[in-house]
Amino acid sequence: QRGDEGFDGAVVSLGALGVVTRIRLDVVPHFEVRQRVFENLPFAALLENFDEITGAGYSVSAFTTWAEPEVIDQVWVKQLASELSPRDLYGATPATEALHPIRGVSAVACSEQFGVAGPWYERLPHFKLEFQPSNGEELQSEYLIPRLRAQDALLALSSIADRIRPHLLVNEVRTIARDSLWLSPMHGNDAVGLHFTWKQDPEVAELLPLLDEIFEPLGGRPHWGKVFDERVAVADRYPRFGDFTKLVERYDPNGVFANDFTRRVLR
Repeated sequence: QRGDEGFDGAVVSLGALGVVTRIRLDVVPHFEVRQRVFENLPFAALLENFDEITGAGYSVSAFTTWAEPEVIDQVWVKQLASELSPRDLYGATPATEALHPIRGVSAVACSEQFGVAGPWYERLPHFKLEFQPSNGEELQSEYLIPRLRAQDALLALSSIADRIRPHLLVNEVRTIARDSLWLSPMHGNDAVGLHFTWKQDPEVAELLPLLDEIFEPLGGRPHWGKVFDERVAVADRYPRFGDFTKLVERYDPNGVFANDFTRRVLR
């Protein structure tokens, strides 16, 4: 349990420590959230006011296809129902119809918009629980970069917009709080997540080294559960990785729970 030796190494372990059979969660009391969507945020405004925009709600996501590199297509602001709603958002305009993050896709599967309050579990996800999320047929990648390098990361991403646009369904920008878990991409840093929803296109594999090339110098770590260039020494980006390997030797000295993925990336 929390506080035990090795706990922070066991929470994110990629299955290398064995099978979880029981879990106890900390929970908070029920709360309500409302969501509003804004369109056409100037990219320059996101760079200049990043903290203010990403801090405009309990959870904020920006979406773009880079079809117009100077404009972020949508910003989804999810607020506690008790908070005042922003009337404008640094030049973005309130949406007048329900939107899906991917342009041209019906919003019927999306969580309620237009500021209608509802339970947190019906508003914090982008998609209703009874529907298929996102596009359905897709690949996903994500890099987590220290939040202090957010503007640098966004500028680096915009510089390759022409390369990724033909293969991209949508790019999401979100922020995540730091934690102390040894193999968490947010270990030690408040982070900005740059998430890519790709078309099911074999050429996406050719873009993965490019993503690592631009994000690694900024302290970027790829999401373990999404596609990334597995040839890079990702484990070197985790300061507690040596402690994690000792934990694996302690709980699974014979490598019973090792698999092809862990052998490739945990080296």
